[in-house]
Amino acid sequence: MSLTPGTKLEPYEIIAPAGAGGMGEVYRGRDTRLDRTVAIKILPSHLSGDPEARERFEREAKSISALQHANICTLYDVGSQNGVSYLVMEYLEGETLADRLRKGPLPLEQVFRHGAEICDGLERAHKGGQVHRDLKPGNIMLTKAGAKLMDFGLAKQAAPVSPSSSSGLTQTLTTPSHPLTAQGMIVGTFQYMSPEQVEGKEADARSDIFSLGAVLYEMATGKRAFEGKSTVSIAAAILEKEPEPITREQPLSPAALQHVIEGCLAKDPESRWQSAGDVGRQLRWIASSGSQAGVPAPGRRSSRVRERVIWGAIAALLLGTSLWLYQSRPPARVLRASLLPPPDTAFDFMGDFSGPPVLSPDGTRVVFAAHGAKERNAIWVRSLNGAVEKLAGTEGGYCPFWAYDGRFVGFFADSKLKKIPAEGGPVTVLADAPNARGGAWGKDNVIVYAPDYRGPLWRIGAVGTSVPAQATKMDLSKHSTHRWPVFLPDGKHFLFLATNHSGGNPQQNGIYFASVDDDASKLVLATDSQVQYAAGYLLFHEQQSVMAQKFDAGSGTLSGEPQPVVNDVQYDNGTWHTTFTATDDGVLLYGPGSSGMADYGLAWTDRNGKSLGSVGDPTSYKGIRLSPDGKRLVVAVGDPLIDIWVLDLARGTRTRLTFDAATHIEPSWSADGQKVAFMVQNGPTITAGSTLHAKLANGGGQDELLLAPDDSAVPTTLMWPQWSADGRYLAYQQQSGPTGASVWAMPLTGNRKPFPVVKAESAQGAVTYYRLSPDGRWLAYSARDSGREEVYVTSFPSGAGRWQVSSDGGIFPVWRGDGKEIFFIGYDAQLHATETNPGRDEFAVGRTQALFAVRYVNPFFAPYDASPDGQRFLVAFPLTTQSSPLALVSDWKAELKK
Repeated sequence: MSLTPGTKLEPYEIIAPAGAGGMGEVYRGRDTRLDRTVAIKILPSHLSGDPEARERFEREAKSISALQHANICTLYDVGSQNGVSYLVMEYLEGETLADRLRKGPLPLEQVFRHGAEICDGLERAHKGGQVHRDLKPGNIMLTKAGAKLMDFGLAKQAAPVSPSSSSGLTQTLTTPSHPLTAQGMIVGTFQYMSPEQVEGKEADARSDIFSLGAVLYEMATGKRAFEGKSTVSIAAAILEKEPEPITREQPLSPAALQHVIEGCLAKDPESRWQSAGDVGRQLRWIASSGSQAGVPAPGRRSSRVRERVIWGAIAALLLGTSLWLYQSRPPARVLRASLLPPPDTAFDFMGDFSGPPVLSPDGTRVVFAAHGAKERNAIWVRSLNGAVEKLAGTEGGYCPFWAYDGRFVGFFADSKLKKIPAEGGPVTVLADAPNARGGAWGKDNVIVYAPDYRGPLWRIGAVGTSVPAQATKMDLSKHSTHRWPVFLPDGKHFLFLATNHSGGNPQQNGIYFASVDDDASKLVLATDSQVQYAAGYLLFHEQQSVMAQKFDAGSGTLSGEPQPVVNDVQYDNGTWHTTFTATDDGVLLYGPGSSGMADYGLAWTDRNGKSLGSVGDPTSYKGIRLSPDGKRLVVAVGDPLIDIWVLDLARGTRTRLTFDAATHIEPSWSADGQKVAFMVQNGPTITAGSTLHAKLANGGGQDELLLAPDDSAVPTTLMWPQWSADGRYLAYQQQSGPTGASVWAMPLTGNRKPFPVVKAESAQGAVTYYRLSPDGRWLAYSARDSGREEVYVTSFPSGAGRWQVSSDGGIFPVWRGDGKEIFFIGYDAQLHATETNPGRDEFAVGRTQALFAVRYVNPFFAPYDASPDGQRFLVAFPLTTQSSPLALVSDWKAELKK
């Protein structure tokens, strides 16, 4: 079918043909209602009766309609007239990347710019649950506004690709100058397929990452990564061969670009970059770091260990050279280098319990948090000459900061504020800090810190014994949090961020100037992130840049105009923190990246850790719990306020349970699956003002108050409500005053007087997490009274007897549906399964085996739950598994206007 100019499809008029393909004809048209030029794609008549073709055409419409992004072609409308099905899309002026590549490779600047734009569009598609499955140069349009992704006809909602025994693999390429699209059960374009697509296996977002690598390779070299005279030879090359290094065609290509492309083209999906966003950040970092050319790339893909060693050596060399040259003070010359994470680790810079980098006062060292593949995050100190050391005893540590003289490092872990010598040594506990947001150490050995994510700042002496005292006074009508304190040079005044979890007034949210001598403060700058004072300037976040403005540290006043220092800086809008740190001498260290929260995905896995498919959309989960029958999932999610939702896993529907302006967390199910209990945090901090509530799981009925703190003068926190299986008791955690959290039970009939089941006599013995057994006769919990967290079991509700389940550290116990196993996360970051044999009055513990690695995503919430039969696990996993290098600038002041 060909449409002639003047033909009308409802309000759309055909102007001229614009292109054609096997699955559609494209015309330039005009929307007569809005008088704009559009692209109209129709399904050809010879395919209109093909159910598979119509399904693909409709799938494209659904896929594009769910995606709105600057680097994805926009869908305006969809319709059908007289048997003609059509899509109305944004009309793109430019040329396809395939057409551009016929002229040869792209200049490196365009490789980085367009490559990052492609990554941005792909990341949006993946976050929307769409896997493109046919990413290739012909489906990428280069326009004045940037690169745009097109043709989502093969996209699927994270669904596996159907295998085929033959799949057309014996076809012969008759047009070797153009990629071949095979018609068969294996879908996609062969030259850009991932190995798993070629083999007919499940395709996920990482399959698109492989295709992205092939596209980047062709952009840089002008040649395809995988060639062949038939689909068989192409498939063999994809499965078995490595493409020639890009330096073979482009000798001046940087090693960093070769590294990025190799990470995309890894045969094993687990070894690839795990998100398009990571690849885009790498490309932008290479482009902004001055590393575009002149560094030879390695000749062949080496082992991951060798690659780590090489890159570590390169980073140390660059850093050492940069620091030496900087100290030599070359006039008006800004030098740049990069800082990779320690070998076999990834940086922890995003999220509630992260550790963004902080330079030492003399600018020669940096402290940060990082984690290994099977380890909890820990605090590391790195000299800028390359030497790096993990500080023993800082496991689980986050938000590190330096003492004023650089001799100690303060940090938070295990709900405490701690300090440790910067060279390593004993750890000293200074104060309670259940959910901290930063600290600062002044020259009078006073530490100002945010012990909780809601509430004011406190201060304490860093030496000797002292009692914490409130340092700032918070106006609850304006703010819900004070955080990220920074001392000024006099050691008396400091700056901090005051903002509101509910939004508040943007003109009142920002940086405040205060003193340790009183709790008064004044607004200095309206902003959305922390600041740093260095060399007479205030450095702060604005959009995706770090700005500098002259600042009088004595009076707390700004002057002059703000000036940009660096662009494209990582910003965590979940904690209001930007990844940068600077010194008076001009050293600046920052994390290239983009804005966002520390989101997590949810995936089913088997007992070996094999992925069985994802659940829901990636977001910042604050608690997950499967229903007793395993068919529904209740989650706590939201920003800035957190609400309770129920997800029907079979139907894919969602029901919101809470609507009031408060934070709702820690959901759990009744034994019959009819109700959900949860904690409501309606006070200013996580350690006060909480109540326990319940709601019908179908969303009906009224909110039911289960329990509220008594009127005692001692602050009381109520957490983790759970019903016993027989419905006779409500179990919950309670923390009162200085003692640790204990587990209590309240009868739901009679006098309803609560009593302790597991009582902590001190903070050291605090119960950190617990779960009732499916039959309600036993209580599994983790506590720290042995010096580290271990998992125990006691009888419920009597609390008689105690049996230890873990032996080398454990947290987050979860029962199998029949009570025959307890799962927990060990200190080795593995999920463990322990056989159990509950008796009438005794509890027997059997064999324990490690199942698979689990990443800690939040110390307050179990990052997994088990199906009733214990054969599958729903696991929360960080979306980012690769770390972009930190960027180092030797003299950030050099380019400022004086």
